[in-house]
Amino acid sequence: MIMKLLNKYLLIVVAGAFLSSCEKYLEKEPDNRANLNTPQKISQLLGSAYPQANYVPFIETYSDNVGDNGTFNNDFMGADQVTANADAFFFRDTRSIGEDTPEFYWFACYKAIAAANQALKAISVAHDQEAYRAQRGEAMMTRAYAHFMLVNLFAEFFDPATASTDPGIPYVTEPETNFIKQYSRENVAHVYAMIENDLVTGLGYLDDNNYVIPKYHFTQAAAHAFATRFYLYKKDYEKVIHHATLAVPNNNYLPNLRPWNTEYNVIGLNDVAPRYAKATENANILLAETRSYWFRANIAARYTMTPAIRNQILRDVPVVGGTWAIPTGTYIDNHPVVPKIDEHFVTVSVNADIGDGYVMVPLFTMEEVLFNLAEAYTYTNQYASAIALLNAYLSTRITSYNSSRNLTEAKITGFWGTDLQNGLIQTILAYRRTEFIHEGLRWFDIQRYKLTVTHMTQNGELHTLEPGDPRRVFQIPATASQSGVEQNPR
Repeated sequence: MIMKLLNKYLLIVVAGAFLSSCEKYLEKEPDNRANLNTPQKISQLLGSAYPQANYVPFIETYSDNVGDNGTFNNDFMGADQVTANADAFFFRDTRSIGEDTPEFYWFACYKAIAAANQALKAISVAHDQEAYRAQRGEAMMTRAYAHFMLVNLFAEFFDPATASTDPGIPYVTEPETNFIKQYSRENVAHVYAMIENDLVTGLGYLDDNNYVIPKYHFTQAAAHAFATRFYLYKKDYEKVIHHATLAVPNNNYLPNLRPWNTEYNVIGLNDVAPRYAKATENANILLAETRSYWFRANIAARYTMTPAIRNQILRDVPVVGGTWAIPTGTYIDNHPVVPKIDEHFVTVSVNADIGDGYVMVPLFTMEEVLFNLAEAYTYTNQYASAIALLNAYLSTRITSYNSSRNLTEAKITGFWGTDLQNGLIQTILAYRRTEFIHEGLRWFDIQRYKLTVTHMTQNGELHTLEPGDPRRVFQIPATASQSGVEQNPR
């Protein structure tokens, strides 16, 4: 009962606070500081320039990683979570506006952008510009990242043939001073150009020594990791290779990948999740704290990974054989779960039993950079280099791994029955799907490769999302129309 009341309370708060956040966020002094007149104060503000909302629940549920388990447990989920989970599974515009929904994420991103812009504005009038270099770099990187996520979720996915005509999202570069400011959506190509400018310029200012806990901020490594994703989506493969070698010097991945078939195997399921998203884990490059109930939805919602999907992507290793060392457990109603997500519940006071759930989300990881680089190598015909990376990855993922499980050109072409380049891409996509289960990145692969998603209910109803379906673009909140932002067609 407490959880239900809590969710209803939070929904009211979110509806009231987030619907006006883009308009009113900067009417108050940021973080109760009188003036942003020192690098330290601006650094403190930039802690809120990372979206404090979780995109994973809705894009994971849109993907082919979920099915119909037939049951859900409302002791762990509020009514808004149940609604959001079902809407995503059936490819409907989400009616809930609470945590873990597209609308919640939209406003969290623009709130983060507002913080970055306020920081940049304060820096622009500072007397000693050189003293603020690190803060300028972080502000530009966070602004680029939030816009990047927005354009890839709320606009047509980047396609060089149509990007100059596809409506994008507003790219906001100035603090808001009007109660309701009017914005245009620009186009996807323009948004990507603005992102690239902020990304490249910001990289030149970053200073890793400026951070107490570097993995909560855009370090040089995190910025280069972001660049590998940006240029992969843009299909600029030479730049993916360039930035990957800077994110992970000397391609030194092996000691930094998650040790699924060694240490994780020894410590057991219950201890993996608390460790998975920690700053001390080598594989994590950038982490974000998000207000989220993704842990509860993942273990208790009806539309999550099913036993059949688990058997499809988490049992036999494609191409080389053997068994994935990535385990699953069950919490509720035999819904299988990979132990990745750990919720931190923060009460409103010491003696209270109500509060907010928080989930740490790995925004960029060693594994993603490895896959991005392998894909770029493949498209630039550097097949041996791509295969070497994937074999390093497999050595940490296959139970009782030995060299007989290594990829070879013959195994790849034989398994897929196609040419080497296409076979390598199919291999990378299959391994990415397994690796990033419960993390949402499968949705972006579906978008990049225009894959069809089919969801089947327990009674056999099929719900299909084909390439070109307008529902593949998440709906822009109706309240944004007050600022002149048109919604996506339906």
